[in-house]
Amino acid sequence: MSSLFISSAQAADGGGLLSNPQLLQFAPMIFIFVVFYFLLIRPQQQRARKLRDEQGSLRRGDRIVTAGGIVGVVQATRDDSDEVDVEIAQGVRVKIVRSTITNITSREKPANDS
Repeated sequence: MSSLFISSAQAADGGGLLSNPQLLQFAPMIFIFVVFYFLLIRPQQQRARKLRDEQGSLRRGDRIVTAGGIVGVVQATRDDSDEVDVEIAQGVRVKIVRSTITNITSREKPANDS
């Protein structure tokens, strides 16, 4: 009779996290992914969202930098268009696609409706 109790006691397991070796094997990879998410992925998504919002709210007088390194001042925007008129030198105006704008550095003068 005592052998019955001993064998059932030995067969009983805690059933916790440490008893599952497969899950324990993936724990470091899960931890690394969580760290990467909070240190790299999430901040990058927030920066991209902020830039998208800034590109959508461009106004006359905003100083911008494009992906090609062109620095200019916004002269005219249209809500229904993806293009922005930018002055890159005295009297030189070009049309730039909003998505190529990588940085909005400063506003030179107060915004006027255009």
